[in-house]
Amino acid sequence: MPPFARLTPIGSIRSPFQEPAGTPIQPAFAGEAEGIVEVLPEYAEGLRDLDGFERIWLIYWLDRAPPPRLLVMPFRDDVHRGLFATRAPCRPNPIGLSCVRLLGIERNLLTVGGVDILDGTPVLDIKPYVPQFDAFPQSRAGWLEKGGNNRTLADHRFGSDGAADKG
Repeated sequence: MPPFARLTPIGSIRSPFQEPAGTPIQPAFAGEAEGIVEVLPEYAEGLRDLDGFERIWLIYWLDRAPPPRLLVMPFRDDVHRGLFATRAPCRPNPIGLSCVRLLGIERNLLTVGGVDILDGTPVLDIKPYVPQFDAFPQSRAGWLEKGGNNRTLADHRFGSDGAADKG
């Protein structure tokens, strides 16, 4: 099947995280970590009316993700799982999704809190978080409900060669 889409970055993330190891594994574990979403000037007008939202979804390209693998050992478990039952970065289409706090907007710069994204990551889209549409607190969470570990920061398991994930 031929590729069907062409993605155009609308900007990039500036964050304190320079490498995957040590980066929070989800915004919920990022605490007060702040970043800047620098939207390209030609897309800045699209930010109008975003300032009334407390949270936004950032959709981005995991440009430093290792090659895809269908079985992975997720950060919060010690068992290999199917890729699509995880949020591991080594995906056929390495698209990331983070719900971050919107702290401020100045021209084409969004200050965000709870950032869990590597510095320089290309941003593909921004969408408002709408609790009425996006929150399903009673939903089941599969294998995550069975325990595992309490890891909140990434380690080396998804390095570029995947060596830490092969066993």
